[in-house]
Order: sequence, then C-alpha cells, then structure tokens
Amino acid sequence: MALEWLIELLKGIGKLFLHPVFYYLVFLSGILGVMRVKRERKNFHIRAFDAYFELRQLFPPGIITGLVLSFIVLMTGLAIPLVAILLIAAFTFIWSLTTNVRLMSPVYTVGAAFFAIIIFTENNWSIPLISNVIETNGEIIYPSVVLLLGFLIIAEGVLILKNGSKGTSPKLIKSRRGQSVGTHEVKRLWMLPVFLLIPGEALQIPFEWWPLFHLGSESYSLMLVPFAVGIQQQIQGRLPKAAIRLYGQRVVVLGIVITLLSAAGYWYPLTSIVVAALAIIGREMISLMQRMKDDSLPFYFSKRNNGLLIIGVIPESPADKMGLQVGELIAKSNGVVVRDEQVFYEALQKNRAHCKLEVLDTNGEVRFVQRALYEGDHHELGILFVQDERKFDKKIG
Repeated sequence: MALEWLIELLKGIGKLFLHPVFYYLVFLSGILGVMRVKRERKNFHIRAFDAYFELRQLFPPGIITGLVLSFIVLMTGLAIPLVAILLIAAFTFIWSLTTNVRLMSPVYTVGAAFFAIIIFTENNWSIPLISNVIETNGEIIYPSVVLLLGFLIIAEGVLILKNGSKGTSPKLIKSRRGQSVGTHEVKRLWMLPVFLLIPGEALQIPFEWWPLFHLGSESYSLMLVPFAVGIQQQIQGRLPKAAIRLYGQRVVVLGIVITLLSAAGYWYPLTSIVVAALAIIGREMISLMQRMKDDSLPFYFSKRNNGLLIIGVIPESPADKMGLQVGELIAKSNGVVVRDEQVFYEALQKNRAHCKLEVLDTNGEVRFVQRALYEGDHHELGILFVQDERKFDKKIG
C-alpha cells in the first residue's frame, strides 16, 4: 500500500510539468516583471527591483502554502473530478486575457468552473468527458468543488497577508489638480500547487473513514495541480504594508466562512450554488471596499513641507543598508534642513565619505541614521522621491 502511494505521488508530481498553466504562469510572471521595470524607469529613470523579481516570487511562497493545503486535502480525502480541473485551467487562460491578474485567482477560476458545470448539467449539453462525469456523480460534484474553493480562498489570503507587501512598486501619477503624487502598486502572481485526489483506478481506499468527502468512487489517483493566485492593487492613501495586510486578513476571513458554509452542501447539494455565489460576491466586495476606502483618503505619497518623503528604496543600495523605509521622511541631510531634492543632494556633497540623516519614521518619531559612503555606491543613495518626475522633466526640457 505504501509503495503504491509513493509511486502515485511521484506520478502526480510529474503531471505538474504536463499542465499548461504551470508554464503559462512562468511566462506571465516574466511579462509582469518587464512591464514593471519599464514603468519604473519612465517614472524614476531607474528600476526598484530587477525584472526577475516577480518570477522569483512565483514559486517559494506558493509551494509552502500548497504543501499545507495538500496535507489537508489528502487527510480529508477531498476528491475533485478531472472535468473540474480542466475547466479551472481553461478559465485561468480566459481571465488572463483581461490583463487583470486578480481575476486569475481561485474564487474566479474555480467559481467560473463550478457554474459552467451547472450550465452543462441544466442544458444537457453532450460534451465528451464532462457529460459522463456529471451523469455519474450528479449533485455530488457541487459540494466538493465549493469546499475546494473555500480552502483555496484561505490559501490566497495567507499569501497576500504574508507576501503581498514584499516588493510593492512605486508609481507616479497625476492628481486631480495636476500635481505629481505617488502611489504603490502590487501586481503579482503566485503558483499554488496542490495535490488533489482524482477518481481513478490507482489507489484503493486505505481506511474505513477515508475519504470524508468523496464522489462515490472507491479508487483514486493523485495529481499535483497548479492554481494561479493573483493580486493587483494600487495603494495611494496608506502605507502599502498596512493596506495589503488588511486586504489579506479579509480574504482569509472570507475563505473560512466559505469553507464552513460549503460543508452544508454534502447534505443539501443545492446550497453549494448559493455558497459559490457568495464567495464571488464577497471577494468582489472586499476589493471594492478597499478601493473606495483608499480613494477617500488623501494621497500619502505627496510633497511635504517638512522634508522629503521616501516612496521607494532600491535593494542593496546605501539607503537600504542604512535601514531607510518607504513612508519615512528625511528632514535633514548632514545637518542641513531639506525641502527638495536639490538641497538634499547638495548637502550630501558636503561630505562625500559620510552621510548622516535625520529621519521621521512612519510613527512620526525622530531617528538618526548614518553610514560611510564608498566608491561605487549609488550616487543618490538609492532613494526614490515623488519629486523625481519633476526633476527629470527639467533635464529633458
């Protein structure tokens, strides 16, 4: 029995590399990185992170979260028909065409696949593979897909909560008054690989109580399925970390609620339709509430009268090694009160071997940072300010 599971486990991992979504997410992550770098260079004439940043973020967080979720799925014996996996992959491709990576998340891909199955059932459409599975299992499919949806929403919330704020991208826009102001944008994909039980002929039921959630089959195969998790959000009224943390918390709560409600579908299958609809509506409400709240706040990254506000810090730069953070305000540079970038950099030139800054942190408390400067260090310390756009416009003019 153990050998059969090990063989099926290895075969399931191999199926990941046959799944087109795996390669498609790698391609899209690369595209997102290139587009971000182009925009940052247009705004600041330098990029905050290299073009491979999104690609490096694609796998590690998702793999860890996917392993935990796989353990839960296998322990409960949650079985999902192959038709659902195929439809989820199809909607992942379809929603990607909107260029809004948030729509590639499970609530939209799994949700769309769920309602597609219902449409096929109600209209008695004769579609190879799909029709056979639905006729065999009927309404049993519904609660299984919705329960998986609840698990995936929780996993999505955890990814946003723990990793969403890493590497948010500074961006310059025009306010309604035509002034240059700053925002932060997060536009990222994660790959969430999850082992799923697919009704088949490979594995026999090992325990009397297993599986808890099944499709009436007595044998299953394993498949490591890559799910896309995307986040796309522009933050203007708050610090990026705080805004994204709150966003992730709300998604986790939604996932827990959907997971608890989805269990009722095993006794009353039609309630699964209501729960799936609530999941999509709830996810949209979270995004809408976040956007409306942010729009109601004044721009956080705007010109200040008491110093220069940091909108971005380039990794491995002197500013990064000095511990400067996004949202902090530089009040003095080498003892000189600064109001604009010209004064700031002129003050730096007073002592090219050493830099001492007086900084107001995000809590409004004063702290002093200093560091020796070496040949080859970034000549502007690696700090991005809102005023950069104006500075470069002058150079061009």
